[in-house]
Order: sequence, then C-alpha cells, then structure tokens
Amino acid sequence: MTAQWGFVLCDALAKVHPTRDPRPAATQFQAFLGEPASFQLAYRPPLGSSALQVRVEGPAADLVAVSSVDLVHCDLLAFPEHDDGYEFDEPGLYPDVLRPIPSGETSVRPGEWAALWFDVSTTDPARAGRHELTVVLSAPDGAELHRQQVTVELTGVELPALDIVSSHWMHLDSLADHYGVEVFSEEHWALVDRFMASAAEMGATSLLTPVWTPPLDTAVGSYRTVVQLIDITATEDGYRFGFDKLRRWLELCRRNGITGVEVAHLFTQWGAKATPGIVVDGRRAFGWDVDATAPQYRQLMEALLPALHAVLDEEWDREHVVFHISDEPSGEDGLASYLAAKAVVADLLKGWTLVDALSEHSFWTSGAVPLPVVATDHVEPFLKERPEHLWVYYCVSQNRDVANRFIGMPSARNRAIGHQLFASGVDGFLHWGFNFWYTQYAARRVDPFTETSAGGAFPSGDPFIVYPGTDGTPWPSLRHRVFAQAIWDHRALQAIRARHGNARALDVIDPDRTLRFNRPVLDPDHYYQARQRMVAALT
Repeated sequence: MTAQWGFVLCDALAKVHPTRDPRPAATQFQAFLGEPASFQLAYRPPLGSSALQVRVEGPAADLVAVSSVDLVHCDLLAFPEHDDGYEFDEPGLYPDVLRPIPSGETSVRPGEWAALWFDVSTTDPARAGRHELTVVLSAPDGAELHRQQVTVELTGVELPALDIVSSHWMHLDSLADHYGVEVFSEEHWALVDRFMASAAEMGATSLLTPVWTPPLDTAVGSYRTVVQLIDITATEDGYRFGFDKLRRWLELCRRNGITGVEVAHLFTQWGAKATPGIVVDGRRAFGWDVDATAPQYRQLMEALLPALHAVLDEEWDREHVVFHISDEPSGEDGLASYLAAKAVVADLLKGWTLVDALSEHSFWTSGAVPLPVVATDHVEPFLKERPEHLWVYYCVSQNRDVANRFIGMPSARNRAIGHQLFASGVDGFLHWGFNFWYTQYAARRVDPFTETSAGGAFPSGDPFIVYPGTDGTPWPSLRHRVFAQAIWDHRALQAIRARHGNARALDVIDPDRTLRFNRPVLDPDHYYQARQRMVAALT
C-alpha cells in the first residue's frame, strides 16, 4: 500500500496489473491517418480514494478518446502445458475491457494499479503532425493530482486498404441473446450495425454471413437461436425465397467497409455429417436428424443456391464471396464424410470460391479443400508446398509457440500476427470468436465480464475480443486495439512494398529472414522500433 498517488506513462502493449509495477513507456506514440495513436497512464490511488477525474488539454484535445482499462475475471489463463510466452497464468482479475468514460470520471481501487487508455486519431491531413497533449488527473473535489505531458505524432500518410482477407465470425445470436431483443427486430439490426462497425475498426474485412444459422460450436442434437437471413417457403412447385434481410445485411457491410462475404457452412462442424438447422415455413426442416447426403437437402440446395448466387452477383463482387463446406474436418473418416458432403453441392458451386479451416495437410493434397485456412501451428508444410491461395487461423489449440490473443498472453504476442502475415505472404487470416458469449458448444449464455473462458473450455479471451457495453454499445478490449495495430502494421508494410519493393519491407520487420509463425517476437520494443522504420520509409 502507499500513502500517495503513483503515476506511470505506459505504451499500448503494456498490461497494467493491480499488484505489479507497470513498465514505463520507452517509445514515441505514433499513428497513421485514421489509426489511433494509443497510450496508457497507469495510476495507483492511496487508501481513502474513491474516484478520479481526467481531462486532456492542448490544441489536439478534441482528437482524444479516453477509456478505463477494467479488470475481468479469468479462471483459465493457460493450459498446464503452456509455453513460457505468457504474462499471466494464474486465475484472477486481469486488465482487458476498455470502458469509455466520456464523463471524464471513473471509480478507483485504492492501493492497486489501474490504467486509463487514450486513443488519439484523425482522418484529416490538416490535423496531422506532432501534438503536445497534457493529461490532467484530479480528485472528485477538483484538486489536481498529476499533470502528464505526452507527445503524439500523427503521420500524414494515408495507407492502402488491407490487401488480404481479415475474417472474423460475428455471432448474431449472441447479440440477440445477451441484450434480450428479438432476432432481426430494429433493436437487433442496430446492434448488428454497431458491432459490425467495431469489427471493421479492429481490422476485419470479412464476416460470416448467416444465410442460415451457422452450424458451428453447437452440441450434437442441440441448436442455437435462429438467425437465418433467408426466408424459405415450401410450395407445391418447390421453394420460394425471400432475400430482404440478406440484402439489408449486405448494405450494412457496405456501409461499414466490410468487403468480404462468407456464406455460412453448408454442413455441420467436425465431419460434415449432418445439415444445418435450416428453417422452412417458420419451422426447423433440417438439422442434426437430416444426413448431409439426404435427397431432400440436395433438393433444397438445387433451388436455393442458384437463387442465392443471383442475389450475390447482383449485390456483390463474387471475387469477395466464399462458401464453406464444413469447419475443421479431420481424420480418415472425416475426409470421407467431407468429400461425400461436398459432392452434394459441388456442381452447384462451380465458379465460386470454397474455403475451409483445417489442420491436416492431406485435406489439401487430396484436393478436398482448394483454399485451405490452416492453423498457424500446422502451416509449415503448406508454406513449403504452397497452395495458390492460403489463409491461416489460430484459436484455442494454438496455445504454444505461435501468436495468439489470449488475455494471459503479453500484448506483443497479439501484435505479432501483422508482421507474420506479411512476411509469409499468405492471403488471409480467420478467427472464430469475435463475440461468442456462450460456454463451449453454446450450452448456455455467459456474462463475458465475469466468464471469459467459455465455461472453462478455452483460455480466457479466446471466445471473444469485444464486450457488450451498456445501451448496445460495443466496448473494445486491449486485444481488440492491439490486433488493430497489427493490421495497421500490415498496411504500412504494403505501402513500403509498393514504394520500395518487398525486400525493403521485409528489412523493416525481419532483416535476418528468420520470422516464422512459430517464432513470434515477444519484445514490445521490436514493434515500436519497426514502426519508426516504417514511418521513415514512407515520409
């Protein structure tokens, strides 16, 4: 405990833990046009303190947004066999959620370190340049406690759009279930819009599109809340389809800068043995009790897929549309069932891109999956015998040796993915858990502020990267902001490649050409030094 306030200026890759002295910043805070330049101000209140007021002074104060870095409960930081690249591995309370404080006041925990998070950004080239800010912290009675001078460089360079796919699965049922609103009510659409904007802010370019309720992360025999965008009616002549909700979804994608459409999986996860829980005439007509190769499913697909294709061709560029057969097939039996399911729809998907996540090399060499999305800890064989197009992903199983974004990991291990994606030259990245606020298999809903591990199934933070804030407002996490920085790194490297060539861009991040997916750099200074080299190459 201390009888006086303590204050430490920290960078965005620090995690300020209640009982550990924070690491002081050793970098200049910088961002490109449109990118937030982020920093933290850690503070430790003495006993008897109850609240803290914050304001920012200076000509650029209007460019600053302030959040409180709040703690969340983590019961599973890491599996017992984890590697040494974790910052925390014991259950407890850890910093993650960024709670906006537009009022400029937040409650405090006496005797413990906490942090305020600052984002400084502009899209106006006229506002670019070096900005001197003063952060002023005061007690509730107005007595000034601390003044912190901060220099922020907003580099007046507009970076190119991300040239790879950044895919994230936003779960529409999770939004409806958590906020208690009717699916596809106006309240639900408003939530979808806000959280889609948050995904784009994080660097997402593609979202899973629930043309039917995605058959993902669901216990066999059970079903999640229906979020089917296509209305299906059975008639004497076959089927009739309504696409109004799908068109509305696509319009939201356009408005929020989402350029990729991923049609929900055509068959169930982990083996493609059954059909999705598709609703016809308001009732579930397909699902776990209907085999993947059932004639009635083929009959539906013969009518639905051409109609869906016509809408997508009208609304979207098919070069930015992908279809999925089944998620994470594996094993000899899995290959057989995957191929059997794929055969049901293969002729109906000619001319469209098929993409699926997998770990086993044989699923690509056999020709089963033409565009594989490969786990980062299994990707080396694919990089050596390279497919024409290749995406990568990480999730719960990628808990050793590779980059990931678990709460227990240092933020540098999250930011590493931007450098890795560029250096490897892959075409895309995918993550399943943008807002999965359930336990494993979606058995029950969770409060993500108090239950971060899907009921103890996954390391805390794996199931989601954004929190359900009050009034339907998405609250980002530290991990959300740092992942966005990784994507900005990639875009800066693209700009350097376009101006100076690929070798120069690689020199910025990997001069020895030793960077691999299983060798993420965990030194935060590496990322700030690399960023300064990026700025030098572009200005």
